Amino acid sequence: MAYSGSKYIEDDYLNIARGLVKGTSFVHKFGAVPAMSNGTTGTIWDKNDTVYPWSAFDTPGILTIATTAANGSTVTTDNGKSVTILGLDENFNEISDTLTISGSTATGTKTFARVYRAFVTDTAPNASQIRVSRGATEVLRISIGKAQTLMAIYTVPAGYNGYLCQGVASIQYGGDSTIDMFVRYPGGPFRIGHTAEVAGTGMPYHYKFTVPIKLPPKTDIDIRASVRSNNARVTSAFDIILVNKELDR
Repeated sequence: MAYSGSKYIEDDYLNIARGLVKGTSFVHKFGAVPAMSNGTTGTIWDKNDTVYPWSAFDTPGILTIATTAANGSTVTTDNGKSVTILGLDENFNEISDTLTISGSTATGTKTFARVYRAFVTDTAPNASQIRVSRGATEVLRISIGKAQTLMAIYTVPAGYNGYLCQGVASIQYGGDSTIDMFVRYPGGPFRIGHTAEVAGTGMPYHYKFTVPIKLPPKTDIDIRASVRSNNARVTSAFDIILVNKELDR
C-alpha cells in the first residue's frame, strides 16, 4: 500500500481479496503430480500418468468416498473425518458438499457436474489416501497427510467471466517436461491455450499475462505434463479473477 497526497493507493488485487470490488472474486489453483513416468502425458493432479477423466461428468451425479492405504487396500483409519468437496452443480453454479467417512466410505447428497477441490475439515490430516469417485471413476484424490487435493484444473462457474492472470510450473531436479494448458471453451474440444518447457536444472517457468485471457462461463482448464524423465514430480499453479457477468460490461 503506497501513500499519495491524502489518499492511500491500494493494489487492485488486494481490494479484490478484501471483498471491496463488487462482483469479483479470486481463484488460486495449484496442483502436483507425485511421480510421472518417462514418456507419459497426464494432468497435473494427485494421480500419476493419467489425463483427468472429464467424461465422468457427462452425466452429473453424486459422489462417493473410499479410504485406502498407499497400495489401494481398504483401511478405516480416517473414520469420522469430514471431507468438503467444491465444484459446480448441474447448472454450473458453485456448490459444496461435506461427507463424513464411516467404515472407510461415505456417500454425498448433492449432484455435481464438475469438481476441482476437496479438503479435510478436521484438526488432524488424513492418515489414509482418500479417493472420491463419480460412479466407478476416481475424480478426486487426497494423498496421505496432505489434507487437500492438488489439482491444476478448474471450470468457470455460470454467470461469471474468468480472467487468467498468470501461471507457473516446475519439475523436480533432473526432470524435463513440456507443460500444456488445455482449454475447452463451451461447445468445443480441449485445445492448447499456452505451452512451455520446464527443466529441473533451471528456474520454475512463470508467465504473467500482460492482458489477461478471458474465459467465458463453463470453460474448462486442464494443465498437463508430458514428461521425459522417470518418476518426475511436476507442479503447476494459476490465478483467475472471476467477474460477475452482469457487472462485466
